Amino acid sequence: MLRPFPLRGCRVPRLRSTAAVFSTLSAVAATSLVTGPSVAEPFSAVPCALQRTTAHHSEGLDTWNAAYPRPARALNAVMIFLSFPDSAPRTKPAELAADHFPATSRFFERASYGRFTLHPHPLGRWIRMPRPSTSYAIQRDWSPRSRAAYLRDALAVADPQVDFSRYDIVYFVADPDAPGVDSDATKVVNLDTPLRADGTDVRRIVTVFEKHPPDRLVLAHETGHVFDLPDLYHRPPDDGKGDWDTYVGDWDLMGSQFGLSPDLFGWHKWKLGWLDPRQVVCVRESGVTRLTLEPLEAGPPSPVTGAAGPPAIGIGQGVKLAVVRTGPDSVLAFEARAPLGNDTSTCRSGILVYRVKSTSQSGAGPVQVLDAHPRTEACWENSVYPPLADAPVALGETFTIPDEGIRVQVESRTATGSWNVKITAGLSA
Repeated sequence: MLRPFPLRGCRVPRLRSTAAVFSTLSAVAATSLVTGPSVAEPFSAVPCALQRTTAHHSEGLDTWNAAYPRPARALNAVMIFLSFPDSAPRTKPAELAADHFPATSRFFERASYGRFTLHPHPLGRWIRMPRPSTSYAIQRDWSPRSRAAYLRDALAVADPQVDFSRYDIVYFVADPDAPGVDSDATKVVNLDTPLRADGTDVRRIVTVFEKHPPDRLVLAHETGHVFDLPDLYHRPPDDGKGDWDTYVGDWDLMGSQFGLSPDLFGWHKWKLGWLDPRQVVCVRESGVTRLTLEPLEAGPPSPVTGAAGPPAIGIGQGVKLAVVRTGPDSVLAFEARAPLGNDTSTCRSGILVYRVKSTSQSGAGPVQVLDAHPRTEACWENSVYPPLADAPVALGETFTIPDEGIRVQVESRTATGSWNVKITAGLSA
């Protein structure tokens, strides 16, 4: 199973001259991305909102990391297609653009309930790189020197033809048939200090090396990193052999772009600004709380695609997420998942329970789905991780979270498809 591996940022000193930046890139070394921005925008004052920490792509959401574009408005993305002197492209740029759009834009339209639109701007022609594709040694764990050489050359050839000041997101799409292009190397390059081009900061670049046709929703996954979302998969230590999906299974795009239920967790939708405060309920840390959870995927009709949830009045405006604080940097989250919107292939419906930790790094399990049916699995023929495919608590079931003293019971369904839930916290061990 191919997974884009999170790349550490390149530390590049701030320079006024684009040409000087190109020269410097050739010699930079990889360092950890400094995730604490110079400006943090206040975001949520809700009591159960975790504080953002210095962890890379922290799941804290009390403030927004201003180093990332916030997808609460329409954003523009440029797609720049790069060819190489050692290979004649066999695919047109328009075909490669169609591999990713409108599918990527539609995913975010549905996930955001129409609050965010991603506008792609494919350049429409190949731009020739100065060196053979094999000279860049492109691979998943790319060396800093080779990666810097690729970025230096790509920015140098694109700058005369692209006005970077017009775009919020940059996609560099390599010729998939060039001999040195490795489809396992697609990732986001985070620049600790932004580059300057056309009077604007370029803080991160999505380097696309996908085959044609590409992995499903791969660009949506990478774009999620551009919005400060972490990798939720687990990379096995033994050269990639083993299960990648033990943390969240099919249940979020940032875990797997192949998942049956790739819609973003309610926690992520809250982080990105797509849920109103009234759609998040902070459950008391002791006692009984009854609430009605609307399916996470259900929303009003999109003005662009017309995609909609169930045909019920007011659908898309109800409570989407319930949260119980379990520690200074951890919560339990509860949300209803159903075969709607981005999740039409969902294996099992019900109340999904997961743990969120704001101090865990991207790729180190910041979110972990809790399995309400640990002795069974489901949809083994097409799930990325069948043991978690049947994780949700179904109608009439009760699930006690181990070691937390918290129990969730799914009592009934409403006429519009929502779930009536009872959460009991503060149970004795």
